[in-house]
Amino acid sequence: MEHLSYPVLSRFNRLVSQILEWITIGLMILLTVVVSVAVIARLMGESFSWYDEVAAIMLAWITYYGSALAALHRRHIGFDTVLLALPQVLRIAALLAGEVIVLTFFFLMARAGFQVLEVLAGDTLVSLRWVPVQFTQSVIPIGAMLFMLGQLLSLPAYLKLTSNGISLEHAEIEEEVETELEKNKDRV
Repeated sequence: MEHLSYPVLSRFNRLVSQILEWITIGLMILLTVVVSVAVIARLMGESFSWYDEVAAIMLAWITYYGSALAALHRRHIGFDTVLLALPQVLRIAALLAGEVIVLTFFFLMARAGFQVLEVLAGDTLVSLRWVPVQFTQSVIPIGAMLFMLGQLLSLPAYLKLTSNGISLEHAEIEEEVETELEKNKDRV
């Protein structure tokens, strides 16, 4: 999330956003290739024993990296309308309380993820014995930390907009309406 008041932070946000976009897109392409190759192989009478397990893991990775990207852009479900209905002091307090709750949850999730990795030491995938389960499950603490990073990087701009009574949801909707009106102005 970018804001003119925070140029350095906005540049860093763009960099993190691009990295997360490339990771997410790369995983989606790889998942598509894996599933397509597995389907073609099955149609030809061959079947890969590993593709179900790998596809499920990749889908989980897409979910974690995609959710971190969504956090960076503040695209998760929110209650801007409720926040904006509050007086400014309560609005800021509610926003900060919500942030503390979200960050605490993901901190605990990262911590639990690291504990899970310790428990899984030495285990490998069922179908690919050379792939450690720790590698596949590392997405839990990594995803949680990336989510926290996204929340923290986008917080200053979100706080400024919300304290000024500007809704991200409404601004986005208005921008889309303006874009569509501009595209279709010749049709009227």
